[in-house]
Amino acid sequence: MTSADLGLLSPMRGAGEATGDAAVLRAMLAAEVALARIQAPAEAVAAIERAARPERFDVAELADRARAGGNPVIPLVESLREAAGEHGHWVHAGATSQDIVDTALMLVVRRTLGPLLDDLGTVHGALTRLAADHRDTPMAARTLTQQAVPTTFGLKAAGWRALVADASVRLADVRTPAQLGGPAGTLDPALTAAFAAELGLAEPVLPWHVLRTPIADLAGALAFTAGALGKLAADVLVLSRGEIGELSEGVGGGSSSMPHKHNPVRATMIAAAARQVPMLAAVLYGSMAAEDERPAGAWHAEWQPLREALRLVAGAAADAAELSVSLRVHPERMRANLTVTGSTGAAASLVDRALEESR
Repeated sequence: MTSADLGLLSPMRGAGEATGDAAVLRAMLAAEVALARIQAPAEAVAAIERAARPERFDVAELADRARAGGNPVIPLVESLREAAGEHGHWVHAGATSQDIVDTALMLVVRRTLGPLLDDLGTVHGALTRLAADHRDTPMAARTLTQQAVPTTFGLKAAGWRALVADASVRLADVRTPAQLGGPAGTLDPALTAAFAAELGLAEPVLPWHVLRTPIADLAGALAFTAGALGKLAADVLVLSRGEIGELSEGVGGGSSSMPHKHNPVRATMIAAAARQVPMLAAVLYGSMAAEDERPAGAWHAEWQPLREALRLVAGAAADAAELSVSLRVHPERMRANLTVTGSTGAAASLVDRALEESR
């Protein structure tokens, strides 16, 4: 039986193919090949490309060997140099381990954000339709757990939609720069520019070994997105309770002991992710306080929290897409649950304003 973490206790994760160890290995190899292409002679590039085929590497073995030097690039470079033979001195020329890890993680981020943003677009479209369709559907507003005054379900959906739109903007604005500063951040910036262009990543103004703006910006955008989707999930969980019954998931889950239950599983998974991502983001923010030109421990601390945050938010976005598209609205229960009557005209007007401003 394998000892690898295959996600048995993490059903809320997503983006497994884009964020797994094999994907990180491919990204590190891509960085090493790009480094050779911008400075090595053609015969050396060809040898390094042949040596850098992912199938030649055993991820478990690399992980075990990484413990000796504290990062996976050291054993990777050793193996690449050996495989490249007489051209091995061109492997990793001028770079440091952090250059390769940071660049590889930016490649992983870029490949993860595309599908994640697509899922958020699906959520946004579904919520747009719900807001418009239920512009005038009355329901009880609830404050401090109690009924307040009437609102409309359209306004509630428009609020969810506004958060999703804000999350999409934040994630779309995240920059994914290459990293190539060499051992102390003094490498020729022209090499960095060529390296970034070769990989299709952004060119950094300065080496960011200890200037962790890209990681901090990503942490904030991921935490915001998790919270935005968590708000949607929290409302669905409350409003789908049996005694309220104003919403229900179109594709619910069963119970191991109560066959009659239709559990709101998608909202549950989103809520679980939303509770985890802020703590992971805190680690990424904490790693900004890094000493010297390259630190001990700070950038190492980022790797797993960054990857886990990506996985959780990608999973939450995929769950939210499924949830929002299939969400069942029960207007008759909303009307029946109203104990305070009043006009919902202002709520409907706010829906119109929200939809109009986003066109």
